[in-house]
Amino acid sequence: MKKQEYLKWDEYFMGIALLSTERSKDPSTSVGACIVSQDNKILSVGYNGMPNGCSDDEFPWEREGNHLDTKYYYVCHAELNAILNYTGTQMKEAKIYTTLFPCNECTKAIIQKGITEIIYMSDKYSTTDAVIAAKRMLDSAGVKYRQYQPKGKDIVLSL
Repeated sequence: MKKQEYLKWDEYFMGIALLSTERSKDPSTSVGACIVSQDNKILSVGYNGMPNGCSDDEFPWEREGNHLDTKYYYVCHAELNAILNYTGTQMKEAKIYTTLFPCNECTKAIIQKGITEIIYMSDKYSTTDAVIAAKRMLDSAGVKYRQYQPKGKDIVLSL
């Protein structure tokens, strides 16, 4: 008889997105993303961080202050990193699992790459202009989005 308690696809891929957050060095908001093909193969993963070649120690991580002294002009978001990390030729009909609803800039890239579904964990910025604009574009482009519904299962990884 087969094992009855195994991870469903949503749990598995959101778990990979969550694990990816642990690579982020952002002290306030760690985000992870996992892009998956129609047949449930992982295409790419990403997390929010500085672009390659830009030292995590030299660029700011602050949230407030002069724009040039905050992280917002420098950090590459998890969703965009996952798209940029992809080495294949196409993402048409793929899904993206992300721990935070994507901003308007990442949404543009998601739509352009042909990703057709977003499964997100948190929507804590739902009232911001960036997320309102993102949802407006997604609705217009016919990209589905839904909030991940956790099953209340804890998975502990020890290294």
